[in-house]
Amino acid sequence: MVAARPDGGQTAPNPHSPRAAPVPADILPAAVAYFRGLQDRLTAAVGAADGAADFREDVWTRPGGGGGRTRVLEGGAVFEKAGVGFSEVFGEFPPEFARQLPGDGLAFTATGVSLVFHPLNPHVPTVHMNVRLVRHGSKTWFGGGADLTPYYPVLEDVVHFHRTWQRACDTYPAVADYARFKAQCDDYFTLPHRGETRGVGGIFFEHLPGDAEGLAFVEAVGDAFLDSYLPIVERRRDSVWTPDQRRFQEYRRGRYVEFNLLYDRGTTFGLKTGGRTESILMSLPPVVRYVYNYRPAAGSREAALAAEWLRPRDWVGNPNESY
Repeated sequence: MVAARPDGGQTAPNPHSPRAAPVPADILPAAVAYFRGLQDRLTAAVGAADGAADFREDVWTRPGGGGGRTRVLEGGAVFEKAGVGFSEVFGEFPPEFARQLPGDGLAFTATGVSLVFHPLNPHVPTVHMNVRLVRHGSKTWFGGGADLTPYYPVLEDVVHFHRTWQRACDTYPAVADYARFKAQCDDYFTLPHRGETRGVGGIFFEHLPGDAEGLAFVEAVGDAFLDSYLPIVERRRDSVWTPDQRRFQEYRRGRYVEFNLLYDRGTTFGLKTGGRTESILMSLPPVVRYVYNYRPAAGSREAALAAEWLRPRDWVGNPNESY
């Protein structure tokens, strides 16, 4: 698998990826092997980037079938909380939930990796990524995505994040379309009751073919994540921040909570299929502030966040103009 570097080049293929060998007719074992290895690589790299705290691991089993590994880093130098979860679960959907998904019958298998990182410094954005495979009866599909949630956005960072995902999509034009996935991300990560997006977007995709080409693209997404995010962390981790900026970060984290509990499909999927609650809610920030009828000062960076940044833009082609 070839992934883009922050400088626009390419990294060497990952020798541990199952794509180095022929993909079996049943895509599920190859996907499981890739997702397990991806979690290992992500936690190793992010733990090293933080430098002050380690991930702890919970290995859990699901009563209805399957289980997973949840790894959480807390109280780090960079990350106040960072979680990376791997799961492979199987069983039967509740009939009402099964009717809402492609496929047939009640039997299902789902596997994937999900992460959310909540930095301590308000100048370092929060980030989310998920890659997954779902099998429901006769239907198998891949889904996933990544999105960035800055509190004090910098154009250089947002453009870098989007360009990384554009390169990953452009490598697999048969199954991936950056413009479409970017629009789907903007639409999905929206809080209708607030009239704003959760952050500055990224990509979001669902129901990609559950075949070798679909797996190749999902691997490209997983392999590109560190290149999309760690350069931003390195640029902003030492930025000086004030108590007021920290309070604003905590206030804006409330939007993250609202989205994940009201609208997030992964949260709904996990809870409706009897998933492990602690792992499902791993994505929530550790400290949140709710202030009644908060209004940032006119002309401030805090006011500019919702007014100027939390609107869909063409971050790659024309980042200075909103749609």
